[in-house]
Amino acid sequence: MYDIIRTLHSYWAFLVILALAIAVINSIIKLSTKKEFEAKDIRLGLFALIFSHIQLLIGLVLYFVTPYFSQFGEQGMGAVMKDPTLRLYLVEHPLINILAIVFITMGWSKHKKKVASDSKFKMFAIFYTIGLVLLLSRIPWSTWLGQFS
Repeated sequence: MYDIIRTLHSYWAFLVILALAIAVINSIIKLSTKKEFEAKDIRLGLFALIFSHIQLLIGLVLYFVTPYFSQFGEQGMGAVMKDPTLRLYLVEHPLINILAIVFITMGWSKHKKKVASDSKFKMFAIFYTIGLVLLLSRIPWSTWLGQFS
């Protein structure tokens, strides 16, 4: 079960990163060219939001079934924080990625309150970019890309 969830979490991450990157690039381009906010723009933002929330749910399930999780009880928080691998998987990755999804959700919520197109694009550009950067900063790249080689 752990391997299936980990693989799903890894592959779904590609969708999340792609959807967020497309939403961010679209927002920046349309903001700079003063385009009108259209249904397509809403869909891009919504897909990025939905994909990131699904990734969060998969990640939460993975967090509690991973073999690393038992290290909290066995070694305690002090030992987990001293081990870079355990700290990444049990503290940094989940915490920063939850924070990233909070920013993405804030961007979605804030864009709905705006009337002007440039304000809507600005909300997506700012908050989705922060979310994307945070997600990219805490991906265990060597492990993640090593799965696909």
